[in-house]
Amino acid sequence: MRLVSVQTGRPREVEFRGRRVRTGIYKEPVLFRVRAARLGLDGDVQADRRVHGGPEMAVYAYDLSGYAHWRHELGEDFPFGQFGENLTVEGLPETEVRIDDVYRIGDAVLQVSQPRSPCFKLALRMGRPSFPTTFVESGRTGFYLRVLEEGDLGAGDPITRVSRDPGAFTVDETVRRIYGM
Repeated sequence: MRLVSVQTGRPREVEFRGRRVRTGIYKEPVLFRVRAARLGLDGDVQADRRVHGGPEMAVYAYDLSGYAHWRHELGEDFPFGQFGENLTVEGLPETEVRIDDVYRIGDAVLQVSQPRSPCFKLALRMGRPSFPTTFVESGRTGFYLRVLEEGDLGAGDPITRVSRDPGAFTVDETVRRIYGM
């Protein structure tokens, strides 16, 4: 398991269905180590803190296998950060990661808190109005992490699982229960 890429972004206003929308979904890779703090990565800002961010959704991770899936399904290559994730990871698919798993990445310790529930801003980013539904149905939603111990992390860092409750639901099982799938 490893950290492939780290992305941050600042909110911007974009046109969506004839109106201006403020969104932080546009993330760009950073080429240096970044501090993971209780409320997120340094340099990353969420546009709507009512539904994104905070200690329970401080960092969003998406597994590299999701990129391979969407490349096959949509016939496009996407840059890291396309799904709004802060961390593009390898070896942490939703079918294996469990809610409350704890991982060490660099100097930081993070805990899986919940799956991502996509909103219309993912449709906006993908240029596909029905994409949030397709995203959920795929089971490849990624997951949010809370920061238990602040620290620096960067692309290439190994990811080590620190603890796991073997009885906890996987991210995929949690999504299926939430959406009745």
